Amino acid sequence: MSVHLHWFLPTGGDGRTLVDRHAYTDGGIRRDRIIPVSGVRAPDIEYLAQIAKAAEQLGFEAVLTPTGTWCEDAWLTTVALTQVTERLKFLVAFRPGVISPVLAAQMAATYQRISRGRLLLNVVTGGDSTEQKRFGDHLDHDRRYARTDEFLQVVRGVWGGKPFDFQGEHYQVDGGLTALPPDPLPPVFFGGSSPAAGPVAARNVDVYLTWGEPPEQVKQKIDWIRGLAEKEGRTVRFGIRLHTISRDSSKEAWATANRLLDDLDPDTVAAAQQALGKSESVGQQRMLALHGGSRDKLEISPNLWAGVGLVRGGAGTALVGSHAEVADRIEEYHALGVEHFVFSGYPHLEEAYWFGEGVRPELAARGLLDAAPSPLDGVPAANGRPASAPGGAPLLFGGGR
Repeated sequence: MSVHLHWFLPTGGDGRTLVDRHAYTDGGIRRDRIIPVSGVRAPDIEYLAQIAKAAEQLGFEAVLTPTGTWCEDAWLTTVALTQVTERLKFLVAFRPGVISPVLAAQMAATYQRISRGRLLLNVVTGGDSTEQKRFGDHLDHDRRYARTDEFLQVVRGVWGGKPFDFQGEHYQVDGGLTALPPDPLPPVFFGGSSPAAGPVAARNVDVYLTWGEPPEQVKQKIDWIRGLAEKEGRTVRFGIRLHTISRDSSKEAWATANRLLDDLDPDTVAAAQQALGKSESVGQQRMLALHGGSRDKLEISPNLWAGVGLVRGGAGTALVGSHAEVADRIEEYHALGVEHFVFSGYPHLEEAYWFGEGVRPELAARGLLDAAPSPLDGVPAANGRPASAPGGAPLLFGGGR
């Protein structure tokens, strides 16, 4: 089982701190700022294209694009980026409660033809009622998962190439059909830590995706989902969503993590924790429990840092350390059964280079990557790094941001 490496597209804005996107009145969609913050980057298609091209050059297989109020639409943004990339796949996040499953199946089929087979689907059921209501969805937590179950059954049914009927609580479909089914069928990624989520994963998904908890907790999740899938006569693969801060030395990596922490004042952390604490998502509550809102003891497991989760919802942990140490942790998760690793960093362009030039060669040397080489493999190094970025090294910014 090889390791599959993926990166992240910050369609809500990017920057050199953990809270830069909040310097925008609308989460980063426009250029209007509340206060001037150095280094904030709006999610212009030109900047996102830089990240996508870098990810492709550095050997990442796909990029995850988020969904939500403060993000650009994932379908439209990524299909545009297929036109400026060649091999890179796009893990498109979307909410099943706000779109017809038959239409979603048709969109996926069209996407596969436009992109020549580069679509992956990330189904986001939603754990925040306030956010769901913005999109007109008023179901409670468990009913949202029940609807997702039906949604995925319909999607797979209409991909069969012949009329499909379905009668459920949430969907009634008569003769649903995707006239030209997608080829290949896009793998379905899905996450959820609640009792309501497990059976949905077991019955429907290809890859169960968890946020970056300590290895022993991840193992418990894998065992849980694997057991449920076996009862359904299915096999589910596993993935993990993490940030990363990888440097030539452990000291440099932790210094970068500490600089990110220094940018967070107590009021910002308190406000973020209060807002995140209202989430109905069990996964989000598990993320919050890793640090309890405190800056003390944020290294919750070797090289696993919970500082990101002080202000960021969703994925709240990062692998921090030297390239070899980060590779060690990836190897540890891989030994548990994790196959897909979805990474990100601040800023996403520079951190992609740090990881791609530093950690990826470590993983390749350990035989954890498939035979397909990165375009950078074998490129002469400058100062110990492949000459893929100007000057043979990532573009870094001073000022402690």
